[in-house]
Amino acid sequence: MEENNPVFERIRNTVDESDVVLFMKGTPVFPQCGFSALVVQVMGLLGVKYKGVNVLEDPEMRDGIKSFSDWPTIPQLYIKGEFVGGSDIIKEMYESGEIQSFLESKNIEMNPQPSTTEEN
Repeated sequence: MEENNPVFERIRNTVDESDVVLFMKGTPVFPQCGFSALVVQVMGLLGVKYKGVNVLEDPEMRDGIKSFSDWPTIPQLYIKGEFVGGSDIIKEMYESGEIQSFLESKNIEMNPQPSTTEEN
């Protein structure tokens, strides 16, 4: 990781300020790509409070976050300062129950939403 990189410093501060941070395209209310929307949906189902960072409003952040995490795509989810993954990883972790266990291990409050659709 590059030292004295102002973008990295901003990213580190953002990640340090909130327990759960999602760097995404768009906002939690209006995601602007399907992958970001998927992570927003998972966070909503889990009832996890998080800070959304819209990288489309900040080209430096958009490029910087990829170098910061050494991960080529957005969205990127950070929990307690730790990079967890992008949409595919979060989806897999959610389906396996792993994300719930991880959040519990980090003492992140969850308020899961009851399923409104019946699966047959």
